[in-house]
Amino acid sequence: MTPVSDPSSFSSLSKCATKHLNLIYHVDFDRHVLKGKVALTVEVLEDKFSSLTLDSKDLKIFKVSANGQAAQFALGTKHKFKGSPLEITLPFELSRGQHVIVEIEYETSPSATALQWLTPKQTAGKKHPYLFSQCQATHCRTMVPCQDTPSVKHTYYAQVSVPRELVALMSALRDGQEPDPSDSSRVIYRFRQPVSVTSSFFFFFLFFMKIWSEKECVDEAAFEFSETETMLKTAESLAGPYVWGQYDVLVLPPSFPYGGMENPCLTFVTPTVLAGDRSLAGVIAHEISHSWTGNLVTNRTWEHFWLNEGHTVYIERMIARCMESEQLRQFKGIGGWKELQESVKQFGANNVLTNLVPNLHEVDTDEAFSLVPYEKGFALLYHLEELMGGPEVFMGFVKSYIQLFAYGSVTTEEWKNYLFTYFKDKVDILNKVDWNGWMHTPGMPPVKPQYDTTMADACTALCQRWVKAKEEYLASFTEADVKKLNSPQLIEFMALLLQEEPLPLSHVKKMQEVYQLNSVKNAEVRFRWLRICVKAHWEEAVPLALKMATEQGRMKFTRPLFKEVYNFSKYSDEAVKTFKEHRGALHPVTAMLVVKDLKIDG
Repeated sequence: MTPVSDPSSFSSLSKCATKHLNLIYHVDFDRHVLKGKVALTVEVLEDKFSSLTLDSKDLKIFKVSANGQAAQFALGTKHKFKGSPLEITLPFELSRGQHVIVEIEYETSPSATALQWLTPKQTAGKKHPYLFSQCQATHCRTMVPCQDTPSVKHTYYAQVSVPRELVALMSALRDGQEPDPSDSSRVIYRFRQPVSVTSSFFFFFLFFMKIWSEKECVDEAAFEFSETETMLKTAESLAGPYVWGQYDVLVLPPSFPYGGMENPCLTFVTPTVLAGDRSLAGVIAHEISHSWTGNLVTNRTWEHFWLNEGHTVYIERMIARCMESEQLRQFKGIGGWKELQESVKQFGANNVLTNLVPNLHEVDTDEAFSLVPYEKGFALLYHLEELMGGPEVFMGFVKSYIQLFAYGSVTTEEWKNYLFTYFKDKVDILNKVDWNGWMHTPGMPPVKPQYDTTMADACTALCQRWVKAKEEYLASFTEADVKKLNSPQLIEFMALLLQEEPLPLSHVKKMQEVYQLNSVKNAEVRFRWLRICVKAHWEEAVPLALKMATEQGRMKFTRPLFKEVYNFSKYSDEAVKTFKEHRGALHPVTAMLVVKDLKIDG
């Protein structure tokens, strides 16, 4: 195994490794804190071991013990985004191979970036508060002192005390519940995760009012979720057995910052995918795929994030191929390439954060996050698929890779070495791949895949009609233009328009008149449509864009919408004012990044 060095972690990765966590939490909704006690079972990796360092951020540490004996501890200098190292000195010395149980009593901060506390007004039911956590990539340290790195995987057991009218869920198997013996108004929920996971995944728990969650979200999503079991079985046929015991899906409040999160046993999804046209399918297929690439086989550090996301996109699109058609997989590849182009454009083609394997030394992982590891990673795997003999042949490698590295973590170098081993009869072809161009060079990949354009041709043709249309030809557009496009094609049509110069205002108004796009519920379509309108300086679209930016908090939508309005100079101040008014309802990470987007001081 490659020696562990993680620029995003302070923890003692070469000295020790956490094997199990036992966690007790008391959730205080009044103070917005978690009162915690964690027992880490730590395996020693060196002789004469007497101290260790854990990651922490904004935690109050009250007491530390080792095997029941009091241990000295100190919080080191606070780093601007990595937090403070928790340095623990044991009252004894241990040898390699021994284990120690380090127990820590502590409390989180009300501003813990892993947690979002919602008031009753911010929920669908309007009666009870709501809390959810989002730890990826390095926010778990704001919830518990730990080795907050994907290179360390462990099992866990947890007990969570919440008010009795609420329900607790975790990314684990449920292990019963009981009244809290210390407070009759509370209930303790128990959870166990027997499969080793990283800190990014194992603490994604939340508390929600069961009735309104089911009534407001699950019923609405019933049609969208109907193919989940088929997707799971298809994924198993591609990647091997599903090891996590259960697969549940939970629709979160609108402020959830991502499309989905692949928490083991319990996938989180944004409510923006509920559009009544199976738009959720791609999100669920992606998160299901993470059960193998991400959860079972994990990138060793966040610099190798593409190993999680590139392979997951690849399997997701293989599921689409099996359940729908190869043409759909090709079409999704075309759309992904355009999203990669936009992401590279936003960063700048020379920005090293567009490398497939970036250097994250002194880089905040939140600011580095983008679609690059997803789509540049997929493009590489698709390119290799073409070189190695097609989808069936290359999926054989992916399945074998998963089996080899299951339950562990992996680096790009280890992945590449196994690729050469698996395809030992095609090493001469692999040697011709521009590995440096793919892995360590910023900008777009050195090779553009050649996709089947069958499904994309209609989108391209309609886009070009609008781009080239003279004023006097606008009457030729009719509702029938878009009636023959399915939702993915309509999204692609919008994405193509966004790559062109802004349309004249007259064209955008005509498009609304004939297509009635303001009434489309699909968030992916609406998001792109409103950007097109604002780019064309249609003032009536500004309040609609700001409304969408604030009524949900998915970063994919919220950040570009705010930026688009901000770039419309007449409404820059309005964008800033609206953000400040709604900042409290956004996830802390989303708010932090919008502050940078809108160039707000402080």
